[in-house]
Amino acid sequence: MQKSIPRWRGFNLPEMSSLSGRGDWNEDDFRWIADWGFDFVRLPLCYLLWIEDGDAYKIHEPTLEKIDRAIELGKRYGLHVCLNFHRAPGYSVNYETAEPFNLWTDRRAQQAFCFHWEVFAKRYSHVPSKRLSFNLVNEPPMPGLMGMTRQNHAWVIRLAADAIRKYDPDRLIIVDGVTWGREACPELSCLGVAQSCRAYSPIGVSHYKASWVFGEYFPKPAWPNGWELFKTWNRSDLENFYAPWINLARQGIGVHCGEGGAYCHTPHKIALSWFRDVLEILTAAGIGYALWNFRGDFGILDSNRKDVEYEDWYGHKLDRKFLSLLQEF
Repeated sequence: MQKSIPRWRGFNLPEMSSLSGRGDWNEDDFRWIADWGFDFVRLPLCYLLWIEDGDAYKIHEPTLEKIDRAIELGKRYGLHVCLNFHRAPGYSVNYETAEPFNLWTDRRAQQAFCFHWEVFAKRYSHVPSKRLSFNLVNEPPMPGLMGMTRQNHAWVIRLAADAIRKYDPDRLIIVDGVTWGREACPELSCLGVAQSCRAYSPIGVSHYKASWVFGEYFPKPAWPNGWELFKTWNRSDLENFYAPWINLARQGIGVHCGEGGAYCHTPHKIALSWFRDVLEILTAAGIGYALWNFRGDFGILDSNRKDVEYEDWYGHKLDRKFLSLLQEF
Protein backbone atom coordinates (compact mmCIF):
# COMPACT_ATOMS: atom_id res chain seq x y z
CA MET A 1 0.00 0.00 0.00
CA GLN A 2 1.40 3.38 -1.08
CA LYS A 3 1.54 5.73 1.92
CA SER A 4 4.48 8.02 1.13
CA ILE A 5 2.30 10.64 -0.56
CA PRO A 6 -1.47 11.20 -0.34
CA ARG A 7 -3.71 9.27 -2.75
CA TRP A 8 -4.50 12.40 -4.69
CA ARG A 9 -7.38 12.19 -7.19
CA GLY A 10 -8.08 14.74 -9.86
CA PHE A 11 -7.46 16.03 -13.34
CA ASN A 12 -5.00 17.56 -15.77
CA LEU A 13 -5.74 21.16 -16.77
CA PRO A 14 -3.68 21.66 -19.95
CA GLU A 15 -4.26 25.37 -20.58
CA MET A 16 -0.49 25.95 -20.84
CA SER A 17 0.69 22.61 -22.21
CA SER A 18 1.41 23.64 -25.81
CA LEU A 19 2.49 26.58 -27.94
CA SER A 20 -1.15 27.49 -28.49
CA GLY A 21 -1.85 27.62 -24.76
CA ARG A 22 -2.46 30.89 -22.94
CA GLY A 23 -2.58 29.76 -19.32
CA ASP A 24 -6.04 31.20 -18.79
CA TRP A 25 -7.17 28.64 -16.26
CA ASN A 26 -10.87 28.74 -15.47
CA GLU A 27 -11.73 29.23 -11.81
CA ASP A 28 -14.92 27.24 -12.32
CA ASP A 29 -12.80 24.18 -13.14
CA PHE A 30 -11.06 24.38 -9.77
CA ARG A 31 -14.38 24.97 -8.00
CA TRP A 32 -16.16 22.06 -9.69
CA ILE A 33 -13.24 19.67 -9.19
CA ALA A 34 -13.30 20.43 -5.47
CA ASP A 35 -17.10 20.35 -5.22
CA TRP A 36 -17.14 16.90 -6.82
CA GLY A 37 -14.81 15.56 -4.13
CA PHE A 38 -11.40 15.65 -5.82
CA ASP A 39 -8.21 17.18 -4.42
CA PHE A 40 -5.58 17.40 -7.18
CA VAL A 41 -4.82 19.22 -10.41
CA ARG A 42 -1.80 18.69 -12.62
CA LEU A 43 -0.79 21.66 -14.76
CA PRO A 44 1.23 20.57 -17.83
CA LEU A 45 3.43 23.52 -18.87
CA CYS A 46 5.34 24.50 -22.02
CA TYR A 47 8.48 26.45 -21.09
CA LEU A 48 8.49 28.29 -24.43
CA LEU A 49 5.49 30.27 -23.20
CA TRP A 50 7.46 31.98 -20.41
CA ILE A 51 10.64 32.84 -22.31
CA GLU A 52 11.15 35.80 -24.63
CA ASP A 53 12.76 36.03 -28.06
CA GLY A 54 13.70 32.34 -28.02
CA ASP A 55 16.18 33.00 -25.20
CA ALA A 56 15.90 30.20 -22.64
CA TYR A 57 17.23 32.53 -19.93
CA LYS A 58 14.97 35.51 -20.61
CA ILE A 59 11.83 35.13 -18.50
CA HIS A 60 8.44 36.59 -19.44
CA GLU A 61 7.06 37.54 -16.03
CA PRO A 62 3.37 37.91 -17.02
CA THR A 63 3.23 34.23 -17.97
CA LEU A 64 4.61 33.15 -14.61
CA GLU A 65 2.01 35.34 -12.95
CA LYS A 66 -0.66 33.16 -14.56
CA ILE A 67 0.92 30.13 -12.89
CA ASP A 68 0.94 32.07 -9.61
CA ARG A 69 -2.80 32.55 -10.03
CA ALA A 70 -3.39 28.84 -10.66
CA ILE A 71 -1.50 27.93 -7.49
CA GLU A 72 -3.62 30.41 -5.55
CA LEU A 73 -6.77 28.89 -7.04
CA GLY A 74 -5.55 25.53 -5.80
CA LYS A 75 -5.16 26.99 -2.32
CA ARG A 76 -8.60 28.62 -2.47
CA TYR A 77 -10.34 25.36 -3.34
CA GLY A 78 -8.19 22.93 -1.38
CA LEU A 79 -6.55 21.31 -4.41
CA HIS A 80 -2.95 20.15 -4.53
CA VAL A 81 -1.27 21.66 -7.60
CA CYS A 82 1.37 19.68 -9.49
CA LEU A 83 3.49 21.69 -11.95
CA ASN A 84 4.79 19.61 -14.84
CA PHE A 85 7.18 20.58 -17.64
CA HIS A 86 5.22 19.14 -20.56
CA ARG A 87 7.81 20.76 -22.78
CA ALA A 88 11.17 21.16 -21.07
CA PRO A 89 14.34 22.65 -22.54
CA GLY A 90 15.56 19.93 -24.89
CA TYR A 91 12.61 17.54 -24.79
CA SER A 92 8.88 17.20 -25.37
CA VAL A 93 6.74 14.22 -26.20
CA ASN A 94 4.79 16.58 -28.49
CA TYR A 95 6.18 17.36 -31.93
CA GLU A 96 4.92 20.92 -32.31
CA THR A 97 8.38 22.34 -32.83
CA ALA A 98 11.99 21.18 -32.73
CA GLU A 99 14.11 21.88 -29.68
CA PRO A 100 17.52 23.51 -30.30
CA PHE A 101 19.26 21.00 -28.03
CA ASN A 102 18.79 17.55 -26.45
CA LEU A 103 17.98 17.26 -22.75
CA TRP A 104 19.55 13.82 -22.44
CA THR A 105 22.86 14.43 -24.21
CA ASP A 106 23.48 18.19 -24.36
CA ARG A 107 24.89 20.03 -21.38
CA ARG A 108 23.36 23.29 -22.64
CA ALA A 109 19.87 21.80 -22.44
CA GLN A 110 20.56 20.37 -18.99
CA GLN A 111 21.74 23.76 -17.73
CA ALA A 112 18.62 25.44 -19.11
CA PHE A 113 16.42 22.72 -17.59
CA CYS A 114 17.96 23.27 -14.17
CA PHE A 115 17.74 27.04 -14.56
CA HIS A 116 13.99 26.91 -15.11
CA TRP A 117 13.40 24.61 -12.17
CA GLU A 118 15.54 26.95 -10.05
CA VAL A 119 13.27 29.82 -11.12
CA PHE A 120 10.26 27.85 -9.90
CA ALA A 121 12.01 26.69 -6.72
CA LYS A 122 12.87 30.26 -5.73
CA ARG A 123 9.47 31.60 -6.69
CA TYR A 124 7.43 29.01 -4.78
CA SER A 125 9.71 28.10 -1.87
CA HIS A 126 7.11 29.59 0.49
CA VAL A 127 4.40 27.17 -0.71
CA PRO A 128 4.39 23.90 1.27
CA SER A 129 4.64 20.55 -0.47
CA LYS A 130 1.21 19.56 0.79
CA ARG A 131 -0.08 22.19 -1.66
CA LEU A 132 2.49 22.09 -4.48
CA SER A 133 4.72 19.53 -6.19
CA PHE A 134 7.16 19.69 -9.11
CA ASN A 135 6.84 17.00 -11.82
CA LEU A 136 10.14 17.40 -13.65
CA VAL A 137 9.54 16.37 -17.26
CA ASN A 138 6.59 14.76 -18.99
CA GLU A 139 6.94 11.22 -20.35
CA PRO A 140 10.62 10.64 -21.13
CA PRO A 141 11.08 8.38 -24.17
CA MET A 142 11.96 4.72 -24.37
CA PRO A 143 15.61 4.14 -23.44
CA GLY A 144 17.60 4.07 -26.67
CA LEU A 145 15.52 6.76 -28.36
CA MET A 146 16.70 10.36 -28.74
CA GLY A 147 19.99 9.45 -27.13
CA MET A 148 18.35 8.74 -23.78
CA THR A 149 19.52 5.89 -21.59
CA ARG A 150 18.47 5.05 -18.07
CA GLN A 151 21.87 6.28 -16.97
CA ASN A 152 21.73 9.75 -18.53
CA HIS A 153 18.06 10.05 -17.59
CA ALA A 154 19.00 9.45 -13.94
CA TRP A 155 21.80 12.01 -14.29
CA VAL A 156 19.41 14.67 -15.58
CA ILE A 157 16.88 13.94 -12.83
CA ARG A 158 19.59 14.21 -10.18
CA LEU A 159 20.81 17.53 -11.62
CA ALA A 160 17.31 19.01 -11.54
CA ALA A 161 16.50 17.67 -8.07
CA ASP A 162 19.74 19.14 -6.71
CA ALA A 163 19.01 22.47 -8.40
CA ILE A 164 15.54 22.62 -6.83
CA ARG A 165 16.69 21.58 -3.37
CA LYS A 166 19.36 24.26 -3.32
CA TYR A 167 16.55 26.81 -2.94
CA ASP A 168 13.59 24.67 -1.89
CA PRO A 169 14.94 21.70 0.08
CA ASP A 170 11.61 20.26 1.15
CA ARG A 171 9.83 20.39 -2.22
CA LEU A 172 8.02 17.22 -3.27
CA ILE A 173 9.52 16.17 -6.61
CA ILE A 174 7.74 13.71 -8.91
CA VAL A 175 9.43 11.89 -11.80
CA ASP A 176 7.57 10.32 -14.72
CA GLY A 177 8.53 6.80 -15.68
CA VAL A 178 10.53 6.23 -18.86
CA THR A 179 9.01 4.84 -22.05
CA TRP A 180 6.44 7.64 -21.93
CA GLY A 181 5.55 6.99 -18.31
CA ARG A 182 5.04 3.27 -18.73
CA GLU A 183 8.17 1.92 -17.00
CA ALA A 184 9.11 2.52 -13.37
CA CYS A 185 12.61 3.70 -12.44
CA PRO A 186 13.86 1.77 -9.39
CA GLU A 187 17.31 3.26 -10.06
CA LEU A 188 15.94 6.59 -8.78
CA SER A 189 14.85 5.16 -5.42
CA CYS A 190 17.81 6.73 -3.63
CA LEU A 191 16.94 10.28 -4.76
CA GLY A 192 13.98 10.85 -2.46
CA VAL A 193 11.58 11.53 -5.32
CA ALA A 194 8.09 10.18 -6.02
CA GLN A 195 7.30 8.53 -9.37
CA SER A 196 4.41 8.84 -11.80
CA CYS A 197 2.91 6.14 -14.01
CA ARG A 198 0.29 6.29 -16.77
CA ALA A 199 -3.13 4.80 -17.51
CA TYR A 200 -3.04 4.56 -21.29
CA SER A 201 -2.54 0.81 -21.67
CA PRO A 202 -3.60 -0.98 -23.74
CA ILE A 203 -3.23 1.74 -26.34
CA GLY A 204 -5.94 0.20 -28.51
CA VAL A 205 -8.46 1.14 -25.83
CA SER A 206 -7.03 4.50 -24.77
CA HIS A 207 -6.09 5.95 -28.18
CA TYR A 208 -8.48 4.48 -30.73
CA LYS A 209 -8.59 6.81 -33.77
CA ALA A 210 -6.08 9.22 -32.19
CA SER A 211 -4.21 10.55 -35.21
CA TRP A 212 -0.99 11.42 -33.34
CA VAL A 213 -0.37 7.72 -32.64
CA PHE A 214 -1.90 6.47 -35.92
CA GLY A 215 -4.91 5.27 -33.95
CA GLU A 216 -7.08 5.36 -37.06
CA TYR A 217 -5.38 2.07 -37.98
CA PHE A 218 -6.10 0.36 -34.65
CA PRO A 219 -8.67 -2.44 -34.54
CA LYS A 220 -12.08 -1.74 -33.04
CA PRO A 221 -11.71 -1.48 -29.24
CA ALA A 222 -12.75 -4.22 -26.86
CA TRP A 223 -12.39 -4.83 -23.15
CA PRO A 224 -11.33 -7.34 -22.09
CA ASN A 225 -9.16 -8.37 -25.05
CA GLY A 226 -7.94 -4.83 -25.65
CA TRP A 227 -5.36 -4.42 -28.41
CA GLU A 228 -1.76 -3.54 -27.45
CA LEU A 229 0.57 -3.80 -30.46
CA PHE A 230 1.28 -7.51 -30.87
CA LYS A 231 -1.09 -8.97 -28.28
CA THR A 232 -4.39 -8.43 -26.50
CA TRP A 233 -4.75 -7.46 -22.87
CA ASN A 234 -7.16 -8.33 -20.10
CA ARG A 235 -7.22 -7.44 -16.42
CA SER A 236 -4.34 -9.75 -15.54
CA ASP A 237 -2.17 -7.89 -18.06
CA LEU A 238 -3.07 -4.61 -16.35
CA GLU A 239 -2.09 -6.13 -13.01
CA ASN A 240 1.25 -7.22 -14.46
CA PHE A 241 1.74 -3.78 -16.01
CA TYR A 242 1.30 -2.00 -12.68
CA ALA A 243 3.22 -4.58 -10.60
CA PRO A 244 6.59 -2.74 -10.82
CA TRP A 245 4.91 0.47 -9.69
CA ILE A 246 3.16 -1.27 -6.81
CA ASN A 247 6.49 -2.80 -5.85
CA LEU A 248 8.00 0.69 -5.65
CA ALA A 249 5.13 1.76 -3.42
CA ARG A 250 5.75 -1.19 -1.11
CA GLN A 251 9.35 -0.01 -0.79
CA GLY A 252 8.19 3.36 0.49
CA ILE A 253 8.42 5.29 -2.78
CA GLY A 254 5.56 7.68 -3.46
CA VAL A 255 3.65 6.65 -6.59
CA HIS A 256 0.92 8.54 -8.44
CA CYS A 257 -0.71 8.07 -11.86
CA GLY A 258 -0.22 11.47 -13.47
CA GLU A 259 -2.24 10.89 -16.64
CA GLY A 260 -4.76 8.45 -18.01
CA GLY A 261 -7.98 8.15 -19.93
CA ALA A 262 -9.58 7.12 -23.20
CA TYR A 263 -10.00 9.20 -26.35
CA CYS A 264 -13.54 10.15 -27.35
CA HIS A 265 -13.75 7.59 -30.18
CA THR A 266 -13.44 4.61 -27.84
CA PRO A 267 -16.98 3.35 -27.18
CA HIS A 268 -18.13 4.76 -23.87
CA LYS A 269 -19.11 1.43 -22.33
CA ILE A 270 -15.72 -0.06 -23.16
CA ALA A 271 -13.85 2.99 -21.86
CA LEU A 272 -15.68 2.86 -18.52
CA SER A 273 -15.23 -0.89 -18.13
CA TRP A 274 -11.49 -0.65 -18.79
CA PHE A 275 -10.97 2.39 -16.57
CA ARG A 276 -12.84 0.74 -13.71
CA ASP A 277 -10.30 -2.08 -13.80
CA VAL A 278 -7.45 0.46 -13.85
CA LEU A 279 -8.88 2.34 -10.88
CA GLU A 280 -9.54 -0.81 -8.89
CA ILE A 281 -5.91 -1.90 -9.31
CA LEU A 282 -4.46 1.51 -8.47
CA THR A 283 -6.78 2.11 -5.53
CA ALA A 284 -5.98 -1.26 -3.96
CA ALA A 285 -2.34 -0.16 -3.96
CA GLY A 286 -3.11 3.29 -2.54
CA ILE A 287 -2.14 5.03 -5.80
CA GLY A 288 -4.04 8.13 -6.84
CA TYR A 289 -4.66 9.44 -10.34
CA ALA A 290 -5.17 12.49 -12.54
CA LEU A 291 -7.42 12.05 -15.55
CA TRP A 292 -6.30 13.53 -18.85
CA ASN A 293 -8.18 15.77 -19.05
CA PHE A 294 -11.02 17.66 -17.32
CA ARG A 295 -12.59 19.41 -20.31
CA GLY A 296 -11.90 17.92 -23.73
CA ASP A 297 -11.72 14.71 -25.72
CA PHE A 298 -10.52 12.54 -22.81
CA GLY A 299 -12.46 14.32 -20.09
CA ILE A 300 -15.74 14.40 -18.23
CA LEU A 301 -16.81 17.77 -19.68
CA ASP A 302 -17.26 18.56 -23.39
CA SER A 303 -15.68 15.28 -24.47
CA ASN A 304 -17.28 15.19 -27.94
CA ARG A 305 -18.47 11.61 -27.63
CA LYS A 306 -21.29 10.44 -29.88
CA ASP A 307 -22.56 7.69 -27.57
CA VAL A 308 -23.13 9.62 -24.32
CA GLU A 309 -26.30 11.20 -22.99
CA TYR A 310 -24.76 14.39 -21.66
CA GLU A 311 -26.13 16.39 -18.77
CA ASP A 312 -26.13 20.16 -19.14
CA TRP A 313 -23.71 21.67 -16.63
CA TYR A 314 -23.73 25.47 -16.78
CA GLY A 315 -23.49 25.36 -20.54
CA HIS A 316 -21.02 22.47 -20.62
CA LYS A 317 -21.78 18.85 -21.51
CA LEU A 318 -21.19 16.65 -18.47
CA ASP A 319 -20.53 12.91 -18.75
CA ARG A 320 -22.23 12.02 -15.48
CA LYS A 321 -21.52 8.28 -15.75
CA PHE A 322 -17.79 8.88 -16.08
CA LEU A 323 -17.81 11.38 -13.22
CA SER A 324 -19.67 8.91 -11.02
CA LEU A 325 -17.10 6.21 -11.80
CA LEU A 326 -14.23 8.49 -10.79
CA GLN A 327 -16.04 9.49 -7.60
CA GLU A 328 -16.22 5.82 -6.60
CA PHE A 329 -12.43 5.80 -6.36
